[in-house]
Amino acid sequence: LMSTQMILPVREYDRRIRRTKEMMDRQGMEVLLVVDPANMNYLTGYDGWSFYVHQGVILSLNADAPLWFGREQDANGARLTTWLPRDNIYGYPDEYVQSRYTHTMCYVAQLLRDRGWAEKRLGLEMDGYWFSAKMYLTLQEQLGRSTLLDATNLVNWVRIVKSEAEITYIRQAARIGERVMQTAIDGIVPG
Repeated sequence: LMSTQMILPVREYDRRIRRTKEMMDRQGMEVLLVVDPANMNYLTGYDGWSFYVHQGVILSLNADAPLWFGREQDANGARLTTWLPRDNIYGYPDEYVQSRYTHTMCYVAQLLRDRGWAEKRLGLEMDGYWFSAKMYLTLQEQLGRSTLLDATNLVNWVRIVKSEAEITYIRQAARIGERVMQTAIDGIVPG
C-alpha cells in the first residue's frame, strides 16, 4: 500500500484550485489544460521528472478535483505526490509515446469526452515550452466543437499571491540560504 508524500496540507491545494477556477471563470473558461510542470505541482503537488512525455492536469469548473494524466508508468508518482483521488489519475499506455500514428492529445480528448467536457470552452497554456503546435492541432481536430482559448500564464498569475503557508516556506528557505552563504563566507581564505 502506497502512502502519499504531501508537503502542504490539502486545504492549501483547495485554496489554489478555488483561486484558479475564479480566474478561469473571469476569463470565460470552463475547463483548463495545465501542462507546465510547475503549474501542475502548484495545483496538485505532482512532483515527478516525467515531463519528457506528455502529461498534464485538467481542471473543470464543475469538478471538485482535477484529473492528472501522464504515461502509465508515471501514474504511481502521481498517486504518491498528489492529493488527487485515485480515480482522477489516468495513465496512458506506451502506444501514445512518440507515436507516428496517434498522439497523446487523442487520449486527452477522449478523457474530456468521457467527462462531458469536450464541447466546453477549453483554456490551454499555449505559449510555453510544454505545449506544442502538434498538441494544439490534435486537440482542435479531436474537439471540433470546443472553443480553444489561450490560458498562457493563468496559473502563473494565481501563483503570484502567496498564502501564509507559502510565505512560511519562503522564509524558511531564506534562513537556510543565509546560513549556507555565511558558512561559505566564513570559510573563505586567501589562496
